[in-house]
Amino acid sequence: MGSKKRSSDSVVTIVDESKAYTEHLEKKMKKIKKTDGEVDKVKTNTDSAAPMERKKKRKALDKEKKNKSGGNGEVKVNVGDMEVENRITTMPEFHIGVFKDLGNKEVEVREAAAERLVSELIEVQKAYDSMERKEEVDGGGLKLEAEKDDGLNNCAPSVRYAVRRLIRGVSSSRECARQGFALGLTMLVGAVSNIAIDSLLKLIVDLLEVSSSMKGQEIKDCLLGRLFAYGALARSGRLEQSVSDSEHVKEFTSSVIALAAKKRYLQEPAVVVILQLSEKLPVEIVLKQVLEAPGLLEWFEGAIEAGNPDALLLALKLREKISADNKVFGKLLPDPYSSNTMFSADHLSSLANCLKESTFCQPRVHGVWPVLVNSLMPDIVPQHADSATGLNSSKKHKKNRKSSSLDEDIQKNLQNFWEIIIEGSLLLSSHDRKHLAFDVILLILPRLPVSCIPIVLSYKIIQCLVDILSTKDSWLYKVAEKFLKELLSWVIFDDGRRVAVIMALQKHTNGKFDCITRTKTIKSLMSGFNSELGCMLFIQNLMDMFLDVTSASEEPSDQSQTTDDNSEIGSIEEKEFAGTLGTSEFLKSWVVDSIPGVLKNSKLDNEEKFRVQKEILKFLAVQGLFSSSLGTEVTSFELQEKFRWPKAATSSSLCRMCIEQLQLLLANAQKGEGPHAVASGLEANDLGSYFMRFLSVLRNIPSVSLFRSLSDEDEKAFKKLQEMETQLSREERNCGMSADANRLHALRYLLIQLLLQLLLRPGEFSEAASEIIICCKKFFPSPDLVDSDDEPNGDEAPELMDVFVDTMLSLLPQSSAPMRSAIEQVFKYYSDNVTDDGLLRMLKVIKKDLKPARRQETDSEDDDDDTDDDDLLDIEEAEDSDEAEKGDNTGDGDEQSEDSEGTVVKEPREENSDDDSDGGMDDEAMFRMDSYLAQIFKEKRNQAGGGDTADSQLVLFKLRVLSLLEIYLHENQGKSYFVKFIVF
Repeated sequence: MGSKKRSSDSVVTIVDESKAYTEHLEKKMKKIKKTDGEVDKVKTNTDSAAPMERKKKRKALDKEKKNKSGGNGEVKVNVGDMEVENRITTMPEFHIGVFKDLGNKEVEVREAAAERLVSELIEVQKAYDSMERKEEVDGGGLKLEAEKDDGLNNCAPSVRYAVRRLIRGVSSSRECARQGFALGLTMLVGAVSNIAIDSLLKLIVDLLEVSSSMKGQEIKDCLLGRLFAYGALARSGRLEQSVSDSEHVKEFTSSVIALAAKKRYLQEPAVVVILQLSEKLPVEIVLKQVLEAPGLLEWFEGAIEAGNPDALLLALKLREKISADNKVFGKLLPDPYSSNTMFSADHLSSLANCLKESTFCQPRVHGVWPVLVNSLMPDIVPQHADSATGLNSSKKHKKNRKSSSLDEDIQKNLQNFWEIIIEGSLLLSSHDRKHLAFDVILLILPRLPVSCIPIVLSYKIIQCLVDILSTKDSWLYKVAEKFLKELLSWVIFDDGRRVAVIMALQKHTNGKFDCITRTKTIKSLMSGFNSELGCMLFIQNLMDMFLDVTSASEEPSDQSQTTDDNSEIGSIEEKEFAGTLGTSEFLKSWVVDSIPGVLKNSKLDNEEKFRVQKEILKFLAVQGLFSSSLGTEVTSFELQEKFRWPKAATSSSLCRMCIEQLQLLLANAQKGEGPHAVASGLEANDLGSYFMRFLSVLRNIPSVSLFRSLSDEDEKAFKKLQEMETQLSREERNCGMSADANRLHALRYLLIQLLLQLLLRPGEFSEAASEIIICCKKFFPSPDLVDSDDEPNGDEAPELMDVFVDTMLSLLPQSSAPMRSAIEQVFKYYSDNVTDDGLLRMLKVIKKDLKPARRQETDSEDDDDDTDDDDLLDIEEAEDSDEAEKGDNTGDGDEQSEDSEGTVVKEPREENSDDDSDGGMDDEAMFRMDSYLAQIFKEKRNQAGGGDTADSQLVLFKLRVLSLLEIYLHENQGKSYFVKFIVF
């Protein structure tokens, strides 16, 4: 089998290389014919002058005879022999050494040798044609080999010799002899019309006959030689010139078919030769001579049973040429022929054997596949291509209906082709045929409409791809890698393709394609959305997947559908992982995680970005915060929008994920706004304001409720947060471009994050929410929101900021990352109002138990302070493992380092750098304190050995307080001496 593949590949490669010379040859042939006409003129002049020349030569011979004989006539000279000798000496010279260069591996050398060969033989033939006594030349010693009955009687001896040697040369396997000798034969046969076609066909068989004494390689050389000789004749142009008065085409076609039947590796190149000739012939000649050639009907009739893809290729191309049905095609083509009947389920089933056998020429794709793809996926005119032509509406509707009908036919044909041929035949078979399946997909991709991508990237195709990629040492791993690379290149400039490919890969792997294959394919695809339209399209598809998701695990998962006994289908570990997470819940969680990530690498302006953020926010809010008691669809007349929920109730874990992503979205939007200086842009680009309005509208719909019921305290805090945010929003609009606008804006986002935190962790933040609301009332008093029950008695103005700082510090240990980011933003704008007492409490938190071994004595007053600190920290030994994990993540890499304003990571101070003088530490040195302390905290956390201990939580809390202290130092650099004095 291996030798056949190599032979076939070699044959077609050689034929293709020879084909590349065709245009070059045509130019040379025109030049040769032009020269031929000029030689004809010279020949005519020479013939007319010949009698006079002969008279002069006789007179000269007579004089010489008389002089030598002294006038007595005794010396006899054979005048006829001298004439012949004289004519022989005037024949053009032919250099047989040119044959050596025809086998050279350099293309230029072979072409030059072929041109020189033909030009010399043309001159020889012209001179030969001008002779009156050709038999004298034949008998004059010019024969280069023994005379044979080759039928080339009208050719000069040199031409006859060259023809025979060229035919023998195409059977040589020396370097590039086949290409060079075939090129020479093509040019010579096309230039010298004296070479008879029937004689040439007979010579090809006689000179390259396979005898019983030949062995394997000799037989192969002879058969390949005949193939190349036939190819040279087809490209010479002589056959189409003689169709009017002969049946050379029929004889030629029959000879090529007979040759193709001898060996399998000869079939496809033989078909190529016939098709190259048929392309140049008129339709009537194809009908009369090609289709009626002896042996062709029998070849077509046995193709389906034998599994002959070459016969199918020939039938498809000839049918395309004649544009009519013909009984000679047998069962290979439907009668009557149409695209729908060709790709019907019944007919494709009959062709499956032929198409499976096309893998004998791997790794090259058989020529029948591009022809099938062209018929299956014709070039489609876009539906709105005529939008600018000014057609009236009725014509447009008719055009759209026709286009829609065409699309439906294409999708139906493609579906049949995919299920029967690709999935039903190739994927269920050997590695070679799986390889072919991916090659066929790459053939289809350039003309594949987006609507058909789900058909091509089907469940079975994706599962086969995942099986291969999950094991790096699998036989088809490089094939799958190449396929993925080509797929990524195909979608790079088209967001529609990109979205459809992402959806297919993730849907059929339950959102785990990158995880199972250990690639970054999905990540790479998702990073390519740069336009608003692309982002919106991706978001819409993600929403549809979330609402209408069907678990891939519910489909048939029998590995025999995509692999055979020798296929690698992934490790046991991966199968267990897939079994554990192989549910629609994981896919939905991937959707929730991916929707906000659309904006990560996008390059949108502020307006475009805000529109995309609104779409994301609406989805996360609807799916995470609310549920519907009446069906899965609710229409809001105020917003003029329809909201949908999945048929199955969304789990509480998914709702929590939606809330967390909503918090992150709002936090990123706040960071992206920069200083809030333009009051007119509040409603236009303020995502927080839009969210609170959206939340209020949905809560007022009777059939819509929060996904979880709140306790009385949480419900009360929830409503107060809404009211306070509304009040602050009005105040912000009235502040214009003052500094208070930034403070109000930061406070509003803190309230929004606190409101979401109430839903995320009920029962834990209602008290802190009440305290923050009281502080907001004090900062921005309003008669509409006075509530005597919430106001503490006897508060003085300086103590208000201390309460505010203590409340924010109390939120740090258990709050989410977006919540901490909002706290940092508020602290930034209020840091100049922090009192010394508030700053002292922050510094005590940082110093608490930092170096307990060096503390020698403690008085009762310190014990009281420590007790107060413990109350402030509110750290318990038994925390939930998931909360500990969150704290560990935030402390490690400081995922909030982006959120902190002015965070600068610097080298920690060396322990030997002893700087005890107060004047030796400037502000810049003070900014290195955070990294120094962070290094100590990291070591202490490592010693603690876990994320759920009080010590580890204390370390994380200190780091968060340290971030606030760093903000304070940036905003109040004049107080760095006081901080240094307290710490050191």
